[in-house]
Amino acid sequence: MPGLKLVFVIYTLQKGGAERVLSTLSNSFSERAYDVVIICMNDAAQGYPLSENIRVVSLLNRKRNEHLFRRIKYGIITCLRMVKILMKEKPHCVISFMTSANLWTGITCNLLNIPYIVSERTTPNHTINRFNYFLKWLSYVIYRKSKAIVIPAKGIEDCLKRNEAFSHLNNYNIIKNPVYVFKSSSHKIVHHRKFILAVGRLSYEKGFDRLIEAFSKVRIKNIDLVIVGQGIEKQNLEYQIHKLRLDDRIILAGAKDDLQHYYNQAELFVLPSRNEGYPNALIEAMSAGCACVAMDCEFGPSEIIEHGINGILVENGNINMLTKSIFNILFNVGLKHRLGDNARAINKTNSLDVISDMWEELILAK
Repeated sequence: MPGLKLVFVIYTLQKGGAERVLSTLSNSFSERAYDVVIICMNDAAQGYPLSENIRVVSLLNRKRNEHLFRRIKYGIITCLRMVKILMKEKPHCVISFMTSANLWTGITCNLLNIPYIVSERTTPNHTINRFNYFLKWLSYVIYRKSKAIVIPAKGIEDCLKRNEAFSHLNNYNIIKNPVYVFKSSSHKIVHHRKFILAVGRLSYEKGFDRLIEAFSKVRIKNIDLVIVGQGIEKQNLEYQIHKLRLDDRIILAGAKDDLQHYYNQAELFVLPSRNEGYPNALIEAMSAGCACVAMDCEFGPSEIIEHGINGILVENGNINMLTKSIFNILFNVGLKHRLGDNARAINKTNSLDVISDMWEELILAK
């Protein structure tokens, strides 16, 4: 309902999948004439453009892994500042993304009797399922009292339900990530040779080491591998590339804002991840009509790709199968075009209007 105030909460707005989705939704609701405020738990550089009508408030500027006394101090400050902001803003609803933001949002909104929605974006095996008894109990209480627990993939719900208490909750809602619409769709040349594309943070869970190994076995000399992204695994990946003597064939391109040009030019997109929440890069590549191969990891790929119809799913961790799938698509032009053409349907199923409507229905529900 236009004119209502919404508050979104997230740890930071730096580059990342959850951050992109929250930024995109915030812009969408701002365009629908909602009054939108974003609370960042910690200060960091903004990774994605936001409407000038959206206000961003950062609670703290702190470092991770500080000693116990400082963490307690920052916890108290975080709670007090969030209470102060929410009392001032008086939002119709608060929507939080990621576990830490969900917990703080739940605590403060329950204190102030403000409706809230929590959203898990990654595997609970890295968050709630690893918590001690107290934090699991606190998470359960907060999630139970929320208007909804929004997850982008059914697999995340199933993983949460491995905790006995969470298995009894009935406020789960699956809302997929919207396709990100890039400002320009022109076909700019980004690489001088044909290439296979992968996109994501250079971290262990993204599995780029697996893709590099698979690519080394493809043995096609007129095609390169371009990996777009940055992260802590860069040095290890560089060592692996050098060891395989593929320095001139595998390019670590760093982070890029003009990803649409890479999707448009790529011969094939590969998602080699060990785990995901709901991979934005995969749906972006599909929206551009790129033939896609993805490891069937938890969670998301099997809920996005219909094997052999709009992409290819590979058994998680099966490097030989990944190599074979890459080879088959590159040498079967008809298959490549069919997968790419069918993949474009995601522009309808995951359009921003469709996804925003689903969120709006939840937000306005009594």
